[in-house]
Amino acid sequence: MAEEIGVRPTKKLGQNFVHDANTVRRIVWIAGVSAEDVVLEVGPGLGSLTLALLPHAREVVAVEIDPVLAAKLPATVAQRAPDLADRLRVVTADAMRVGAEEIGEPTALVANLPYNVAVPVVLHLLEQLPSLRSGLVMVQAEVADRLAAEPGSRVYGVPSVKAAWYADVRRTSNVPRGVFWPVPNVDSGLVSFQRREKPPADAPRREVFAVVDAAFAQRRKTLRAALSGWAGSAAEAERLLRAAGIDPAQRGEQLTVTEFAAIAAARAAES
Repeated sequence: MAEEIGVRPTKKLGQNFVHDANTVRRIVWIAGVSAEDVVLEVGPGLGSLTLALLPHAREVVAVEIDPVLAAKLPATVAQRAPDLADRLRVVTADAMRVGAEEIGEPTALVANLPYNVAVPVVLHLLEQLPSLRSGLVMVQAEVADRLAAEPGSRVYGVPSVKAAWYADVRRTSNVPRGVFWPVPNVDSGLVSFQRREKPPADAPRREVFAVVDAAFAQRRKTLRAALSGWAGSAAEAERLLRAAGIDPAQRGEQLTVTEFAAIAAARAAES
């Protein structure tokens, strides 16, 4: 498709573009896009996924950081799907910086995300866009495993907990390398999410995330030791952990997002 539209992407963010029609149709089907959805697509690139989304969505808001690709996308859609061109809106911007003022209130995120920024992009968009109710993202397989990991898993960590703060996150399926251009040297996977109706506990998100960061900064240590800096001392960390009903001898990799939130709530209740 690159040759057909006469552009070679700069790939500043290390993105590989899907060119297989069956794959993009499967992504749209798994995402469950409806005629009421305003879909946010990050990194549309050559437009393969965009073209598959347009017949099913009320609008597609495509955020593209590469100005060359952003300028080409409307022409590509006008050529290949002229009856749907009015459903596309292209925003030339960095997805890690945009908010509702630039892109409105999308209801679903469907995207093939650049591998090296996938986690911060997902977390930023979930924070900045409360209108996002669901999503399906294609990311590096290792990143997909981490985002959807459960407590006790060897890959469970900061991305797993922070994503779970916002949504129920699930690993859906693998994506073969051959559907990409250029062909990457890593495997990919699909991750879906459904936003939670409310946070897991009555505690400020920043406080919860501070606990998570502290716990995993020294993940081999017990929570009593790992949270000593956050709490002010190991003794204070133990006191707050016990107030939250958490065994101070546990490690961060064993806790759910609700338990992390309970720790932050225990501290907030005293302030």
